[in-house]
Amino acid sequence: MILKNLISNSWTLFLDRDGVINERLVGDYIKHTRDFRMISGVGEAIKTFSEAFGRIVVVTNQQGIGRGLMTEEMLNEIHQKMLQQVKAAGGRIDGIYHCSGLAEDRPFDRKPNVGMALKARKEFPEIRFKKSVIAGDSRSDLLFGRRLGMTTVLIGESQRIAKENPSLVDYYFPSLIEMATEIKAVSK
Repeated sequence: MILKNLISNSWTLFLDRDGVINERLVGDYIKHTRDFRMISGVGEAIKTFSEAFGRIVVVTNQQGIGRGLMTEEMLNEIHQKMLQQVKAAGGRIDGIYHCSGLAEDRPFDRKPNVGMALKARKEFPEIRFKKSVIAGDSRSDLLFGRRLGMTTVLIGESQRIAKENPSLVDYYFPSLIEMATEIKAVSK
């Protein structure tokens, strides 16, 4: 089934951040606004998603805070920059949820656990996980979606995760741009 035929404006799009919306800093964290570089074309992709989905929510693990490498205030400044860029492209993000806990502590909010999704549904009670899509570039993003019954979309240059975990991946696109292109093409 084509992704666009599945979704409507009653659906919610959950997006991972690093490696999906912005360029990932390999071996480091995005700690400053100067480090945040939105992937080319993602603003326009989110504009397309804004027309197709009722809600758009970012869910991101940010253990750089838990490691003491950055503060909540620094993360908020990064997210404000992201929101400004999305808005300038004509798109919207309705909510941003993050987990600053360390992976080894396995906090309930840290993907693949579902705490951030439950927080989003508390803020936006119309969210139905069976009518939601998660677009992410990691196994933990896809597991997060599977645990909630979401449709899963693997984003990224490598299909290794799809080959190793085929049951976790419903759709694959090299980037959000290709995902948006399919949605836009089918909706015309």
